Amino acid sequence: MSRGTALKVLEIESRAILDLRSRIDASFERAVEILLACTGRVVVTGMGKSGFIAQKTSATFASTGTPSLYLHPAEAIHGDLGRIVKGDAVLAISHSGETEEILALLATIKRMGAPLVALTGNARSTLAAAADAHLDVSIREEACPLGLAPTASTTAALAMSDALGMALVEKRGFTVEDFAVLHPGGRLGKKLMRVEDVMHVGDAVPRVAPGIVMKDVLFEMTRKRLGCTTVVDDGGRLLGLISDGDLRRQMEKHGYTMLDHTARDCMTPDPVVIARRELATRALDVMESRKITALVVVDAQRTVEGVLHLHDLWKTEMI
Repeated sequence: MSRGTALKVLEIESRAILDLRSRIDASFERAVEILLACTGRVVVTGMGKSGFIAQKTSATFASTGTPSLYLHPAEAIHGDLGRIVKGDAVLAISHSGETEEILALLATIKRMGAPLVALTGNARSTLAAAADAHLDVSIREEACPLGLAPTASTTAALAMSDALGMALVEKRGFTVEDFAVLHPGGRLGKKLMRVEDVMHVGDAVPRVAPGIVMKDVLFEMTRKRLGCTTVVDDGGRLLGLISDGDLRRQMEKHGYTMLDHTARDCMTPDPVVIARRELATRALDVMESRKITALVVVDAQRTVEGVLHLHDLWKTEMI
């Protein structure tokens, strides 16, 4: 019995979302333009269950390049209306479109000249009529067996809010790099770390000249403990890389006479490199696809700026 109920809930809520597709129309475009043109914050408000949807919507906006805050409508009419300032836009969510606490805000919103976008399930409601752009999030039925608890209605409101948020992401040209700036902490932050955040720099970078003999190359590799060394010219530009694998291959081919060879003789010319501003996840993909454990970080002139080792990514718990 519970399985049947669960399946019915999912069917009803899925249909509620699919029904929204035909409502991505001129009104939706108008709503996007209003929010995009906002020079202040998008103030999102909603009461009860719609309030939770409003809070999530505001958080999504704020994390994807649209400055936003949540305003509790009941608190607003008791002093928090000062949170709305010139330049702000308001996004109000109410299934009935007749939520008293939200309607009580309309006069102030209009007086301040803040454009209003409304998400309601009733296109003939007071809130819909007052809005500069109205988005219809009406549903055929709630998923609650009693027809009482907001279920499909909140799902539809959330889905339409997400559609707004992602349309704004595209319109703003918001990038992965922008997202990384706004998410410096937690697991997301780790996934969005840049190569420069974890690479070895300065004296920690192994460097040898092309004419140095291999016994001295071994000393540099042992001292820096990265399993490789860069080979650079007098200007610090990358000529090649010598890895532990290169050493083994040279030893198998030449035996101990390899120690008298020069770095130029044993290096891999034109090794795989990466730029410091690349995401660390991109560096990991390169290492895994090339089956290597280290990447040389260079600038546009191929000057060595650092070395990134696979172990550095392990330490960040990014992988």
